[in-house]
Amino acid sequence: MIGHLAHAAGAPCPTFVLDAARLPREETALLGHLTEARRYLTSAGGAHVLKIALVEPSAHPMFDLDYRFVQALPGAPDRFDLRGSCGHSALASVVAAARSGMLPRLVPGARVRVRVRNNGDSVVCEVDRAERDEAGFTVTFVQPRPVPFTELLPTGSTRTVLRADGRRVEVSMVASANTYVFVDARSLQVPDEAALFTAGGDLLRRLESLRAAAAELLGWPPGGAFPKIAAVLPGAGGGIAARALTVPGWHPALALTGAVCLGTAARVPGTVPWRITREADAGDGPLDITTPGGRTAVTAVVSLPGTADGDGSLLWSSVAGKHVTFQGSFALAPLSHLQFEEVAQCLALSGAG
Repeated sequence: MIGHLAHAAGAPCPTFVLDAARLPREETALLGHLTEARRYLTSAGGAHVLKIALVEPSAHPMFDLDYRFVQALPGAPDRFDLRGSCGHSALASVVAAARSGMLPRLVPGARVRVRVRNNGDSVVCEVDRAERDEAGFTVTFVQPRPVPFTELLPTGSTRTVLRADGRRVEVSMVASANTYVFVDARSLQVPDEAALFTAGGDLLRRLESLRAAAAELLGWPPGGAFPKIAAVLPGAGGGIAARALTVPGWHPALALTGAVCLGTAARVPGTVPWRITREADAGDGPLDITTPGGRTAVTAVVSLPGTADGDGSLLWSSVAGKHVTFQGSFALAPLSHLQFEEVAQCLALSGAG
């Protein structure tokens, strides 16, 4: 079996992309194969690769590519979380699928429609730039129908109080692209952007505790990767500053799904991000997000309360300026028998009749 590596700028590691059609559909068997793949990657120096994407041409007429994200967890090669998605890995999958022949060659202006099998999201990846080993994209998360703000709030409320380390902390939990926990960094004694971006282990541990408390509230494993969490406050240069966790430790920037979720949360009245953007006078246009890895902007288009949609709804969200580098392909020795099975099937067909 052939594996592909592609790295989206801003992601903590490359994504390992595999052809889903050559892997078992049943989850236990699938995870057994992925465990062998992780052992092989680790032996080859790839222990840092913790993102896996399973892709295949979509049978749905509205999509080009079906994509399933698998988060590999540290600690053992058989630890995975299949609950959430990853926008950076979706982009990496588009580039790898085009290089492998699963999709047509990428050219500027082309749009690849991705169906996220983890959560049902529809993602349109529009090619802005295409070179031999690199591509640039504008990414839009499209809603099949307006999503009422109430459906974006897993707890049913714009703000929720979590108890962690013996303290009560107010957060907002929002589900858009991924489920995120947003906490005002100032409630954790972090006064400004500079302090947020230089904070060390103490803040990391507090955020991990809050994330685990949120997972338990949702009925999810506290040791998994989801929900995600980010500390936010007014940006020094306007907009909003954010610092997020990933697996493991600090995220170097902010996940693509994190930018989408933060942009959405900032448009939902009453949430922590909404309150901060009002404090920063960020307005209702594209939201500028500053992270330790740089700046990005997200546009979340909503129908506001008081319009025909009543309580307000999310229509779509978009992030531009995303870049992916294709890093190469290689034979995956532990799963080579899957390639042989396909060759045998082809030979059987060639001899039929």
